[in-house]
Amino acid sequence: MREASFVKQNKEKWIGFENALDNNVKINPDDLASYYIQLTNDLSYAQTYYPESKTLLYLNSLASQAHQKIYITKKESKNKIVSFWRDEFPLFFYQYQKTLLYTFLIFMSAVTIGAVSTLNDDSFIRLILGDGYVNMTLENIEKGEPMAVYKSGSNIGSFLGITINNIRVAIIAFACGAIFSVGTIYVLFSNGIMLGAFITFFYNHGILEKTSTVWLHGTIEISVIVIAGCAGLVMGNSFLFPKTYSRRVAFMKGAKDGLKIVVSTIPFFIIAGFIEGFITRYGEQMPWFIAYGIIFLSLFLIVYYYIIYPIALNKASKTKLIQVSSKSQIT
Repeated sequence: MREASFVKQNKEKWIGFENALDNNVKINPDDLASYYIQLTNDLSYAQTYYPESKTLLYLNSLASQAHQKIYITKKESKNKIVSFWRDEFPLFFYQYQKTLLYTFLIFMSAVTIGAVSTLNDDSFIRLILGDGYVNMTLENIEKGEPMAVYKSGSNIGSFLGITINNIRVAIIAFACGAIFSVGTIYVLFSNGIMLGAFITFFYNHGILEKTSTVWLHGTIEISVIVIAGCAGLVMGNSFLFPKTYSRRVAFMKGAKDGLKIVVSTIPFFIIAGFIEGFITRYGEQMPWFIAYGIIFLSLFLIVYYYIIYPIALNKASKTKLIQVSSKSQIT
């Protein structure tokens, strides 16, 4: 985009925000923070494409004013944890939704490879899941309890063990992004191939419908592993594509942003662990409409929080900024 077009597209927004700051227009602290995020996004764009321009100097000055006003006027939230998941993170994550899409496509490619390989080679499943697990599952299938593995252990013990393990996998998926994103892609591929092989294994034995028991907890569990992979790519790509920043500064920013994404997944892993520890073991006895209700509700929760809600929140923030701009121009 030409600089003139960039300025024309955003001029009214910037002037309105500047007037609101200069004239001490009363702005809700949370709204002010939201406007500041949008402003820094414009600043980053200008740093990338117009590094020596007056536009960059102007946006730097405006961002500095906004930063000072935020830290002078913003009241401490009574519950920062709630504020983070309700407002701060969704608005922040909007900029990385495209990265999430790429992560999902990488994962689904691996799932497809795992499924096709298992369909064409009976020994592939043993290579991926191991002889011990395959033999145990075959024995359970013969007994008429293919999902018996999920009934073992105590409820609380399973819940804690599974939750901790899932968080560990997420941290690994994120941390491996430091290896130029290749490490994260490897983690995504290994988990995706494993999932594709697992599902096809049950399909080959004519009991694909039994996997609905796994999806009770797996819907959130698998989705959040993909999101953790997105965090890893955010960190790795920041080093590979630093834009106008030095690689060190870009990497530090990417690592911070990626860590924030990983932190956002913790409640979902706890939910998935709870479902696996307390609900999945009863999946085969559960009425189908309850089981599928849990699965679709879990999927909706993920899609809403990481896709729909950030888009809606970003749109609402822009609308509020336009309203503030209009009021400030009138005054």
